Amino acid sequence: MAQSDFFYPENSKRRQELNNLHQQLLNCLSDSFDATNELSEVLNMHLACKLESIEMNKNGNIKENCDIIIKAMKKIQKEVQRVDDVLKEKLEPTLYRKLQDIRERETEKIAIVQKVISVILGEATSTASTIAVKLICSNITTVIINKLVTLLAQIGASLLGGIGVAVLRLGLDMILHAILGAVERNQLQAAIKSYEQHLVEFKSASEKYHHAIKEVTKTLKCRLK
Repeated sequence: MAQSDFFYPENSKRRQELNNLHQQLLNCLSDSFDATNELSEVLNMHLACKLESIEMNKNGNIKENCDIIIKAMKKIQKEVQRVDDVLKEKLEPTLYRKLQDIRERETEKIAIVQKVISVILGEATSTASTIAVKLICSNITTVIINKLVTLLAQIGASLLGGIGVAVLRLGLDMILHAILGAVERNQLQAAIKSYEQHLVEFKSASEKYHHAIKEVTKTLKCRLK
């Protein structure tokens, strides 16, 4: 028990609460790393992209790891936009509009994309067409990724950004550098509040992102059976 805990017994409880919140944040970050790598692998395999896998830097801080994911997500968006630009250029305007029409059947959209997918890949495959439709005709790379990128940037710029990924496991005192219990108490309360505020939105956005990518890969697995 830290010496300050004798005067401020609630600090010990706050430390544990902060530890738990930190672990939840790390779990969300880890899920985002995994989901991003999963989507990159699909794009590399079926849409001839050259996206690199990413790995959490366990010696870095929260901001550094948020930046790694943001950079990878922006590269994914750029690749999907590249495919979309080719489709827009090569398809007749009426056909391209059908791709954006939510009332149009997915099977019809896949057939439309397959007409020109060979321009991108050198060959036309139904699997590649399906992946293109799933990504371009949905909100995965626009709304969902944009939301997650915004939240990751906010977390990186917040009080949490400078906290090391693994430091909490070594002891909270190493992070907060608190000497007096009153100072530590205020820092703990501020840190907890910051975690709670960001976790609510981040967990929700992370789950939607992961679910959306699972839907893409699930469709892919069904077509490959």
